[in-house]
Amino acid sequence: MATSIYDAMGGADAVRALAQAWHRRCLDDPILAHAFEQGTHPAHTERLAAYWAEQLGGPTGYTDHMGTYTDVIAMHAGNGPHEQMDGRAVAAFTLALDDAGVPNGPDLRFQLIAWFTWATAMLNHHWSDPKDAPDDLPLPQWGWEGTDGW
Repeated sequence: MATSIYDAMGGADAVRALAQAWHRRCLDDPILAHAFEQGTHPAHTERLAAYWAEQLGGPTGYTDHMGTYTDVIAMHAGNGPHEQMDGRAVAAFTLALDDAGVPNGPDLRFQLIAWFTWATAMLNHHWSDPKDAPDDLPLPQWGWEGTDGW
């Protein structure tokens, strides 16, 4: 087994392809597209890929150069319950794994889908108000055993 989920899925190219495929699927979905109606950062998919890569055991490019976990929470928290949107986001992610050519080994796919489901819930529902999130939260890491401390 590869040392990290990031490595097992194919590294930077695979994570970038996955972020692009997921974002494309979101924009094509009438429920998910709502989250992007106000626009996105010009380098949204590159930033998303760096964030995902770091959470999955890749390089620390997101927190070194782009932002903090608290910044990400501030963008996503406080929107109230939206279970339908969360479920569709996970479904889009699951389909995007094939779109991006991520290897389909059962352990890898299980961990990626578990991580994305957990990460979606944490970002959107752990803090009801973005101001409630501590400023010094470390970016959670997800490995073959899940994550610790959350």
